[in-house]
Amino acid sequence: MSPRSRTSPSSTVPTGSPTRRIAAVAVALAAVVLLVIAIAQIVSSTSTEPEPDSEPSAATGQYANNDMYRDLATLARRDPADPMALGSPTAPVVMIEYSDLQCPYCRQFAQTTEPELVAKYVDRGLLRIEWRNLAFFGEESERAARAGWAAGQQGRFWELHELMFENAPAKKNTGVFTADRLTEWAGLAGVGDLDRFRADLDSDAARAAVTADITEAVGIGVNSTPAFLINGRPILGARPVEQMIAVIEAGLLDEAPGGGQ
Repeated sequence: MSPRSRTSPSSTVPTGSPTRRIAAVAVALAAVVLLVIAIAQIVSSTSTEPEPDSEPSAATGQYANNDMYRDLATLARRDPADPMALGSPTAPVVMIEYSDLQCPYCRQFAQTTEPELVAKYVDRGLLRIEWRNLAFFGEESERAARAGWAAGQQGRFWELHELMFENAPAKKNTGVFTADRLTEWAGLAGVGDLDRFRADLDSDAARAAVTADITEAVGIGVNSTPAFLINGRPILGARPVEQMIAVIEAGLLDEAPGGGQ
């Protein structure tokens, strides 16, 4: 399976003929089948929590030889200077995170699991986290996604990301993520030029960037949040931190000299 490439902010995706739409649906369905198989393999391999301080089995090297995982891994490292990425662009493991800022499970992951992964791996240069906006809970999800992109243009994506999750509504699309409130939070997050932030928030470039992220996710069969690719290995849902660590460790093993052979 060849993952769908990101569209550039200036490009448009034609939606014209029924034939084109049917072909797109067929591709998406095929991707879903492959993704479900991959998820089943990953969940099976990590369903038993490892003993404390245990080393990953050498058998984890099998994943490096899976063509589908290698194809999915090509979606990572889209831009070394990506403002919505955290960690070194040369980190041996990259985790792509498809998320919605109104998703309670995404919030749970961001507030409980992700900080542990940052301390254990990102801060040591072993892991890079790349955010993708899978904003499909409606208008406020899309507006929050554009706000994150706009904050990223001034280097404050992760700070605003934290504030948006802290203030995420218990019920979706209830008027919490307004442009005024997002601008207020952007100021608290350290965004220096709030006039520019407002302009970026409503810009065509922001909309195109969010659409490109959604297109990428849908193109590989992701239809719920949060979802992750860790060096191309799919993980669906806010899994226990032990399972995330097991897959990251497998990726590190594959990237070590002689790994995956």
